[in-house]
Amino acid sequence: MHVQRKLEILADAAKYDASCASSGTEKRDSRDGKGLGSTAPGMGICHSYAPDGRCISLLKILLTNACNYDCLYCVNRATSNVARARFTVDEVVQLTLDFYRRNYIEGLFLSSGIIRSADYTMEQVVSVARKLREQHHFRGYIHLKTIPEADDALIAEAGKYADRLSINIEVPEEESLAKLAPEKDVRAIRRTMGRLRLRLDEAKENTKDKNAPRFAPAGQSTQMIVGADSATDHTILHTSANLYGSYNLKRVYYSAFSPIPDASRSLPLLAPPLVREHRLYQADWLMRFYGFDASEIVEEEGMLPLDIDPKLAWALRHRDRFPLDVNRASREELLRVPGFGAKAVDRIIATRRVTSIRAADLVRLHIPRNKALPFIVLSDHRPPPHLLDSARLAERFRPKATQLGFGF
Repeated sequence: MHVQRKLEILADAAKYDASCASSGTEKRDSRDGKGLGSTAPGMGICHSYAPDGRCISLLKILLTNACNYDCLYCVNRATSNVARARFTVDEVVQLTLDFYRRNYIEGLFLSSGIIRSADYTMEQVVSVARKLREQHHFRGYIHLKTIPEADDALIAEAGKYADRLSINIEVPEEESLAKLAPEKDVRAIRRTMGRLRLRLDEAKENTKDKNAPRFAPAGQSTQMIVGADSATDHTILHTSANLYGSYNLKRVYYSAFSPIPDASRSLPLLAPPLVREHRLYQADWLMRFYGFDASEIVEEEGMLPLDIDPKLAWALRHRDRFPLDVNRASREELLRVPGFGAKAVDRIIATRRVTSIRAADLVRLHIPRNKALPFIVLSDHRPPPHLLDSARLAERFRPKATQLGFGF
């Protein structure tokens, strides 16, 4: 099979993996004439975004979409009737170098179906990264998907060459994984995550030692499929909170389930609304950067509202905490105001050191006035006393219904 055809098949097969981001690694480039590539921003194929908003481009492919496993939710499962392809190690290396030289990418995201055995597959994946780093002195970003059942020595070697490692938890509940992916072992997944954390912690402690071996400086991440089982948003967020706390993950990615051809009857017929995935990302952001606990964001066994964002939903449930005096409130309190982002809160705190904040300042501080004003007190603004108690306040923020056209 021609390499171009392989690329068409294996790039398309990789699109279901959302855990593709290149944030948080060390800065490297080849401007000194040594090596090839960099981790600097640019343009390319698979667009990922760092926390600071930079757009990173990666060549995102599978080594092969052939697989011994028969995970029901996966289009590449063993019993799936799809075109199969497999790259050689050298083909992936050459593709990465060719795409980089054409300024299409800054790095590589490489995953694979399981072939022969977990150790064999992992060794093939590691071989790609080893050749890029040692033979071609590639300094760009490399993200490798690791296989939990693989030998620990292979996982350790993967961390030597990769910027980030990831292991997909797949679904939030152990019972669902046993039903949908019987060959996978959630305990093996978590054991490997735990070993990765120990190695990452050790590498972090040795950062001052220039001779200490590097190990995945951008950390580890995982992905959960949303809507393939009956797990609620409450369950998903509590699972994510546990993963962040136990394994110090950099990111949990959420991927809305997509119905696949010849699907099992155990799977839903329809995909969940994409806005549900979006709300989970917003809720995840609140846990990581705004000081919210999972139990605050969504009620027990509940779902996130789809028509308003989770911070606004929390504020409407806790109206007794508002209105908040912006010129006096703590940073932790300000982070809970609808419309206040983390950077905006920092700008507020810097501004109020020299002057009182007024309503006109909100535009300059990049704060949406209509969203924030009902919940705050400023030097020249106080919301009407009845506004927070009004049953109509929530309707003010919900999207307006629109008449559908006939499509002529």
